[in-house]
Amino acid sequence: MARRLRPVDLDFIGTAPVRLVFARNISAPPERVFRALAEDVPGWAEWFAAVTSARAVDGGAGREIRLRGGGRFRETVLAAKSPELYAYRVDATNAPGPRALAEEWRLVPHGTGTQVRWTFGADGTALFRFVLVLARPGLKRAFHDAVTTLDRRLAGN
Repeated sequence: MARRLRPVDLDFIGTAPVRLVFARNISAPPERVFRALAEDVPGWAEWFAAVTSARAVDGGAGREIRLRGGGRFRETVLAAKSPELYAYRVDATNAPGPRALAEEWRLVPHGTGTQVRWTFGADGTALFRFVLVLARPGLKRAFHDAVTTLDRRLAGN
């Protein structure tokens, strides 16, 4: 992973040049969803199809993520506020084009379940930003499928 990204804070997610926001209501309560996001990092590979490997590093202050297709990310956790917020930034990646990336998972009670809202904030080269916007439908589908799979997984536990 030779490419270091600009370190950003939580505010970047709201001001990033490219912001993609996706939401879905699921039946699992926020506390269980938060635990799956923040405390069971290796479990991401079980419910998020794009993730082939995930592990916590630095005592849980960071993550190492591998994606299908060979993408690798070293991340720093920016916020882990149970049961409503989990956010992280990418510090290093092998992906071409990004200059800064951060993601936020907001969990809002919805009846007995949760509204899961994923915001992806990014900055990068003009080509990277353009491709990211074009990828929106695929990212939306990936989010929808991942959260649906997570909900089924949590219902079985």
